Amino acid sequence: MLAERISRELGNTPFAIPFLKRFPDGELYLRVGGRLEGEDVVLVQSTRTDESLLELLLLEDAAREAGCRRLFVVIPYFGYARQDRPFFPGEPVSSRVLARHVELAADAVVTVDLHSPLTTAAFSKPLFEATGIPAIARLLRERSVDLLVSPDRGGTERVKRMAQLLNLPWLALEKKRIDSEHVELSLPHELPFALDGKNVVIVDDVISTGGTIVEAARLLSRQKVATVAAACTHGLFLRDAFERIKAVANYLYSTDTLDNPAEKVSVAPDIAQILRDQCMRI
Repeated sequence: MLAERISRELGNTPFAIPFLKRFPDGELYLRVGGRLEGEDVVLVQSTRTDESLLELLLLEDAAREAGCRRLFVVIPYFGYARQDRPFFPGEPVSSRVLARHVELAADAVVTVDLHSPLTTAAFSKPLFEATGIPAIARLLRERSVDLLVSPDRGGTERVKRMAQLLNLPWLALEKKRIDSEHVELSLPHELPFALDGKNVVIVDDVISTGGTIVEAARLLSRQKVATVAAACTHGLFLRDAFERIKAVANYLYSTDTLDNPAEKVSVAPDIAQILRDQCMRI
């Protein structure tokens, strides 16, 4: 559990799991144990579902009601971040709505690899963003890796940063989206090196349906690479995405921002560092 790992990184600070239950009418009840009065509280909750968002809001109020001194809200996976603007008339800016509500009771918010800078701008309270790049780099240092690949040009800065940490070459694929689940990928027009025989890792921030990763793995396999791996910060793996990727990739790695079957490395050290170096100074 990520919250417990963060607790250990902060010197084994007291850690508690709230009590939750549902009333017969479906309403949520929760209670936070332990003495919180006058204490700095770190609340860790991803907002992958509507239910987890409601839990977060109630937990924030419970901590304030218990008299905590400061409340630092850690949202490892920030749901609704993809709707960061109205794409059609009549749509809400969902990421902005969530930002405004989750920060109400917080002194600061910590997230990991937000989908868009527009979401960052929606916060008025101090916001600190960790990234899964160092965590994945720590894992890949223990693996045989020759090349890092971004599945599209939008991830260029991400793959470049990881390449700098690992002192490895990188490239970004060309992507054309067909619909929400299908894409067409191609190699850059001019490759600076041959791909055959290389151990390649595809790096992304979120894997949801897996369509892009599957197509990227197939494209690279046709270039006769030795192995293909995929690594991401947020492993959603919707429907059969995990099985589909495993069918075409040799390895699959994810951080622990969400519980998932590919979880191999933790972002707890990176979040704990932000809490120590940034939040505690507020």
